[in-house]
Amino acid sequence: MAYKTFISVDELARQIGKPDWVVVDCRFDLDDVAAGRKLYLEAHLPGAVYADLDRDLASPPGAETGRHPLPDINVLASTFSRLGIGEDTQVVAYDLPFAARLWWLLRFSGHHSVAILDGGLSAWLASGHDIRKGEELRPPTNYTPQIDTSMVVDTDEILASLQTGGGLLLVDSRSPERYRGEKEPRDPVAARIPGAVNRFWGDNLNSDGFIRPRAELLQAFQPLLGAHAPKDTAVYCGSGVTAAVNSLAMEHAGLEKIRLYPGSWSMWCSDPSRPIERG
Repeated sequence: MAYKTFISVDELARQIGKPDWVVVDCRFDLDDVAAGRKLYLEAHLPGAVYADLDRDLASPPGAETGRHPLPDINVLASTFSRLGIGEDTQVVAYDLPFAARLWWLLRFSGHHSVAILDGGLSAWLASGHDIRKGEELRPPTNYTPQIDTSMVVDTDEILASLQTGGGLLLVDSRSPERYRGEKEPRDPVAARIPGAVNRFWGDNLNSDGFIRPRAELLQAFQPLLGAHAPKDTAVYCGSGVTAAVNSLAMEHAGLEKIRLYPGSWSMWCSDPSRPIERG
């Protein structure tokens, strides 16, 4: 059985350590970029390798790319090979929100057996399972990406949809106050892409960090999508990272083929000629 959205602590505990299972620690802190790796070295799931958002799961930012551009595909293939991910590997990533970036990138590059540890490291610890310290490595593989370009939407497509009243629906995954343009802690402009609706990525989790029930997620997303099909819906956030949590949650609820705007708000607002909206 391939796990494709979430896996429980109990199920992972039965599988961890098997050679065709790879566990990846994705913890990261946007305000302290060294913190995630430090936490990994201090304590992580047995056998887990570490993937760094800036170094492994994004390219260096440019003036018009947004803050976390998608990695070069050859670099991404090299990263996944180093992590020991092969064609028949079941990948389990933790913790959200950054683990969702790895989940999305693997699917984007053709690998669908990837799931998020429900509840993350805290749930693993609460269940009394062992942890380890220090860095761990896996035997390298030869990862061959098969890019699915249908998973992304670019700036030109969004502009065209705005100009023609096209059928593309945008879901802004930032907090409500950032969506409304009341504050913006990371980008130079506080606003949103016109016509976007809002679903804060954190609302997909309960207070303990577990994913909300499928029926509850579906009840939340269906009114947002309205008459739009999932394939005509794209998520974005500040830099294309936390939006992947909405993509993950929608797929968990049965809404498949949601697209992502990788540049997100940080790319959109880099050009003052692009329209914006507040309120």
